[in-house]
Amino acid sequence: MKTKVWFVTGASKGFGLEIVKTVLASGDKVVATVRNNAAGLQKELGNPENLLVVTMDVVNEAEVKRAIKDGLDRFGQLDVVVNNAGFGIVAAIEEASDEEARRQYDTNVFGLLNVVRNVLPHLRERKSGHIINISSLFGYGALPAWALYGSTKYAVEGISEGLAVELAPFNIKVTSLAPGLFRTQFLNSQSYSSAANAISDYNDTAVGQMKSVPDALHGNQPGDPAKLAKVVVELANVENPPLHLPVGLDSLQTYRTNSAKTSAEIEAWADKFTPTEVTA
Repeated sequence: MKTKVWFVTGASKGFGLEIVKTVLASGDKVVATVRNNAAGLQKELGNPENLLVVTMDVVNEAEVKRAIKDGLDRFGQLDVVVNNAGFGIVAAIEEASDEEARRQYDTNVFGLLNVVRNVLPHLRERKSGHIINISSLFGYGALPAWALYGSTKYAVEGISEGLAVELAPFNIKVTSLAPGLFRTQFLNSQSYSSAANAISDYNDTAVGQMKSVPDALHGNQPGDPAKLAKVVVELANVENPPLHLPVGLDSLQTYRTNSAKTSAEIEAWADKFTPTEVTA
């Protein structure tokens, strides 16, 4: 099997770190991006020749351009791009300030677009490649207090669909991979943020109840991140990978439940306000 070169964002911990480890174990090469302490991760992973750790914040397009160039200079090509960098804000939509909402979108959506926009010229030139965008079960259905974060993952799903259509002529594959709840640091209080403006009216609603879930659930999530990393590596070696891929029983069930609910609602109203086309 031909050796691939991977570009993985958000590689300092969680899914990103597990994916990098699994890719290296498979014999492939990796450009791993972190926001700080690149030398520390390089050392932690044993400083292998097949690994290049670079400092890059996805919201900084100049850093994205430099990281991609560094990867190409080191390994000569890129084959698999994993857009994993992201974070979550726990808040009712009303509670999140403009600054907080924009920060959420800057990382999870516009940061992803920074990577895609700058890596595609290389992939198009080679007429090959696979972009794997890390979505979430929250991208399949809204949950109170996680709805703003989930909306960024809805965006990832939509961007992935658009990319798949546009990049098909160049033989570039796209997958939106939606993990369920996995035992990463994502639910650690240092890995997500809360809105500074808490509104007391929400305290006795599902929003208030949901705000206490991360600390209680942290460390007890059902998913094993090492198993997800194996899925990602296997996915990169599939000839015709899926566009949408829920990973974990909770993610699959969320997709099924919300798809059925949306379909039933649309069909229930389908004959009430259509057709609205102009008639002769």
